[in-house]
Amino acid sequence: MLWHGIRDALLMGWQVWWALALGFFVSAVVQAWIPRERIESSLGTDGPGPLARATALGAASSSCSYAAAAIAKSLFQKGASARSALAFELASTNLVWELGFVLWVLIGWQFTLAEYVGGIVMIVLMALLLRRFVPQRLEAQAREHAQAAQTGHEHHMAGEQLTLRARLTSAAAWSDVAHNFRGDWQMLYREIGLGLLISGFVAQINQHAFHTIFLSSSPAIVRTIWGALIGPVIAMLTFVCSVGNVPLAAVLWSGGISFAGVLAFIFADLVILPIVAIYRKYYGSAFAARIVALLLVTMVAAALVVQLLFGGLGLIPSGVRPSHSDIFTGVHVDYKLVLNAIGLALFASLFMLTARRGALDPVCGMMVDRNRAEKLSRDGHTYFFCSDGCKNTYESDPTLHRHGD
Repeated sequence: MLWHGIRDALLMGWQVWWALALGFFVSAVVQAWIPRERIESSLGTDGPGPLARATALGAASSSCSYAAAAIAKSLFQKGASARSALAFELASTNLVWELGFVLWVLIGWQFTLAEYVGGIVMIVLMALLLRRFVPQRLEAQAREHAQAAQTGHEHHMAGEQLTLRARLTSAAAWSDVAHNFRGDWQMLYREIGLGLLISGFVAQINQHAFHTIFLSSSPAIVRTIWGALIGPVIAMLTFVCSVGNVPLAAVLWSGGISFAGVLAFIFADLVILPIVAIYRKYYGSAFAARIVALLLVTMVAAALVVQLLFGGLGLIPSGVRPSHSDIFTGVHVDYKLVLNAIGLALFASLFMLTARRGALDPVCGMMVDRNRAEKLSRDGHTYFFCSDGCKNTYESDPTLHRHGD
């Protein structure tokens, strides 16, 4: 059992490696080359404009759920409305490239399309329901709490504004891409590895057990609603978020969970227990409880809406579910070998570029570009930081440092 679980985790990693590498690369290009300052400064009101800009900013960001929560808190501190901050989080974890690529590879394009449609539906529902859950008085209290909370690490921002032609020929612009690429991997490799391992071992569960858990012998409407309800529960119990929960979503789909259940499970990466604890730290218990309840309602509702829409359009995959061997395919000399080799070359090239131009932040351990980083000279050494937050943290307690140059 131990060997089979590890073997299946490795086989699934082989299947999705190229999609991960390509997805993180596209995400890194968007993060590095799309300016954000103007967008961030226009998120303070509750109208459709700020909501759309927050959604665009989230879609252009890292898919890391922890980073999404941290940046959303930073936006909220700076005056963004709760609607805009939550829209950013939902977009950052549901409308990003790497998530769509891996979904497409593992269980089909229908799930990729459903994920993007569902992400937009969630944002709309959240915007409509927010005041039912969070009164303005509580939002004001949460902002004061967030402004008093420690800022922590904020992930990469876009570099200087250049034309597309200048970017394509600029070493500094590609360095921005490489450091965003490496930063996303540094934040997410544990989640991805854990997701693969959990998926490998969950796949060893007897199919009869899956059919029992997912009420496979019940009427279709019961299976649909139950799947949308139990999907977030499974997500909260497994603690896996971001792209890392997609392999497990494939296993759950193979085991018989409904289409809505798969979507609700993927949507729920913003309400796993560690993230809930972060909300409580950032905003206080009352606001955290309200937004978690709001997110759960919108996730379940969006999953059911997309199931109804896609069912009416005939877009829900029908027939035989993918088998164990379909998900955990072996290693062969085929197109996948070529794509994985390209993904490895892309990964190695970008990491080598960060090694030549980068330095480690002594506080958070992120690799940063020496030419763009915040700097501090002390005792004959120069230290480089990803943000003012890490620099201020180091200045207040130099014993925190792990790396220097």
